[in-house]
Amino acid sequence: MEALRVVELYSGIGGMHYALKGSGISAQVVAAVDINPTANLVYQHNFPDTPLWNKTIEGITLDVFDKLSFDMLVMSPPCQPFTRIGLQGDITDARTKSFLYILHLLPRLCRRPRFILLENVKGFETSSARERLVETLKDCGYLFQEFMLSPTSVGIPNSRLRYFLMAKLSTETGSSGFSAQVPDVVLQSGSSGQDTAGESSSQPEASSQERRVLYKLETLVDIQRKSTQNRDESLRQIQDFLEPQTEVDLQQYLIPPRTLLRYCLLLDIVQPSCRRSVCFTKGYGRYVEGTGSVLQCHLETEMQSVFAGLELCSEEEKLQRLLNLQLRYFTPREVANLMGFPQSFSFPGQISTPQRYRVLGNSLNVVLVSRLLQLLVS
Repeated sequence: MEALRVVELYSGIGGMHYALKGSGISAQVVAAVDINPTANLVYQHNFPDTPLWNKTIEGITLDVFDKLSFDMLVMSPPCQPFTRIGLQGDITDARTKSFLYILHLLPRLCRRPRFILLENVKGFETSSARERLVETLKDCGYLFQEFMLSPTSVGIPNSRLRYFLMAKLSTETGSSGFSAQVPDVVLQSGSSGQDTAGESSSQPEASSQERRVLYKLETLVDIQRKSTQNRDESLRQIQDFLEPQTEVDLQQYLIPPRTLLRYCLLLDIVQPSCRRSVCFTKGYGRYVEGTGSVLQCHLETEMQSVFAGLELCSEEEKLQRLLNLQLRYFTPREVANLMGFPQSFSFPGQISTPQRYRVLGNSLNVVLVSRLLQLLVS
């Protein structure tokens, strides 16, 4: 099969590019486009031979796109206009401007791409931007499917629920549509989807009796949900994604005492034998709540014994209890592992640890996307 010519918009650190390589599809990225200087340094470090355009998408003319003569378009437009914790500005948010420009250009291309893959956050599926996308695809003669999927669908113990759309020109499939279904939640128009690992738009409902605090700030429902996830043998264990202790100075990743004292009740703590972790965001390592799980390294200490009656302890005793757990952040390499990046992926030396967490948090799960690409082209 002749190599597909691929344009990678909002290329970030190259998640889509790695997914293409992992899919086994014969493909060449003929242009990658992003304006984030840190992400571009990482991309160029890993893909030095790929043309990387440090420019706004709106600054690329129709004529330039036509000259690329590409077969596939892959993209992860900015998610901030659609996130549940954001302002949800949707198409009124200035960061959506470039995506709307793409939708404006698509019908005008001399040669429309045969395949399109788009990824975004949960929330995009109910947006006006999604409505415009669907209308444009229909007008341009594409068949498409939409999904809400998490890396848990492919055995990775990390909850990262995302919206995906796969589209191909109707001439690619006749009237039969797609030849394969993704074995997870297929998005019906207007539905919200549910992560198979339990990530959803709200916490599970609990009765008033269940809302009592067991330890930390977790309810009985939280404990039961996490226990269920850890018993799911279709998911790999966290230890499969950790760096060898001999290869990294883990002391630098230990959670500082001040952070432990102030935020210990908010930490999502996992052990190497666990089969679950929460979504890593760009704020990991800087903020605590909702930015990603932390790892318990001293397993001889029982977590419940540490937190039971912790509020009655003096600050010194409280800190000593918490330090016994040896809690640390996952390293950037470990986060990359949980996001499906291959061992060949690396960071240039000048990229700091906070910058590494930030660009990883803005990326996607490589293994999951590679499976979707296989289905899209099959």
